[in-house]
Amino acid sequence: MTGSGGSPDHEKGQPAIWQAALFGLCPRCGERTLFRGIVSFAATCRACGLDFAKFNVGDGPAAFLILLVGTLVVGLATWMEVALAPPVWIHAILWLPLITVLTLVGLRLAKGALIASEFRHGAREARSNHG
Repeated sequence: MTGSGGSPDHEKGQPAIWQAALFGLCPRCGERTLFRGIVSFAATCRACGLDFAKFNVGDGPAAFLILLVGTLVVGLATWMEVALAPPVWIHAILWLPLITVLTLVGLRLAKGALIASEFRHGAREARSNHG
């Protein structure tokens, strides 16, 4: 167990899952090398050489975010329409940027957390040896 409030199951030098997700840290060495773009992973860690391509986060984060962001924005837009009845263009300038920002930030956090979790727990994609 660690005395610094960190997770007891990660080695010294490795970031916690939430840190890797929030700051784009390599789950092995803790350097800011996980992403090459806003939501796209780098091929490998430039510091320690960890191959990020071997991890598969799939479409889970995107599907989850569609439901979460969609529910939030539809709820807020419905409330605003009922309470204030603004013109349609107000809805467009409010909700389209909000949807974009929430989706991009959410995807980055979710993908970072999933890859860090896969690394931490040694998870790998299941492969069949049958042709």
